[in-house]
Amino acid sequence: MPTVLITGAGSGFGKGAALALADRGHHVIATTETADQADALAAEAPQLQVEKLDITTDDVAKVDAWEVDVLIANAGLGRFGPLVDVPLEVVRQVFEVNVFGTLAITQRVAAGMITRGSGRIIIVSSIAGKISAPATGPYAMSKHALEAMGSAMRGELAPLGVDVCLLNPGPYGTGFNDRMAESMWEWFDDKSLQAPTTDLFRAVEAFVTTDQRDPAEVVDKMVELVEAETTSENNLVPPDALG
Repeated sequence: MPTVLITGAGSGFGKGAALALADRGHHVIATTETADQADALAAEAPQLQVEKLDITTDDVAKVDAWEVDVLIANAGLGRFGPLVDVPLEVVRQVFEVNVFGTLAITQRVAAGMITRGSGRIIIVSSIAGKISAPATGPYAMSKHALEAMGSAMRGELAPLGVDVCLLNPGPYGTGFNDRMAESMWEWFDDKSLQAPTTDLFRAVEAFVTTDQRDPAEVVDKMVELVEAETTSENNLVPPDALG
């Protein structure tokens, strides 16, 4: 069975996929941003190889010692806010994690895969990588960048034996969307340039946090992509998510 490296495995989709793949006999290297998360996950799931790995730091060098067959680049940061108001440092932070951190670890893992002539990279994007809406700008911008990254790498690495695909979940009830939607109110108030349209932003918040789906659907798709013989470039969950 292949060795699967999962980033952002301390919670949500990443944790679910780590447990599901380990149950199916895969060797899973489950990485978390902090040491506390790693300790908690290791205590809960001793069947996993748990490592503290912050993709925005020199931690990414750790992967050079591992022979990774499949990478699930799942770690991500969500922030919402009207783009005329949201502080630039917030947007930079989102890009640092979602784009530059994801690229950093992907480059490291891909180097080993190219040497061996085989491997698969699954980049966790989002429906927000395909569409954008009021309030979603900071997050959607970063996921649009991941779409370009994944599409380019799929063409570049296929001749070298490495498969690259993107996973695009819609709104699922992991708590991630709720925290992301709530984050905009940290800087969006009655002094905002967008204050006259507050009702619009409250409507978007309600839309992305209401009737969220079961995260098990995304976990099942992750397992499917790890084990599939071939993949499509984009993999929407649910399949009609853009509708």
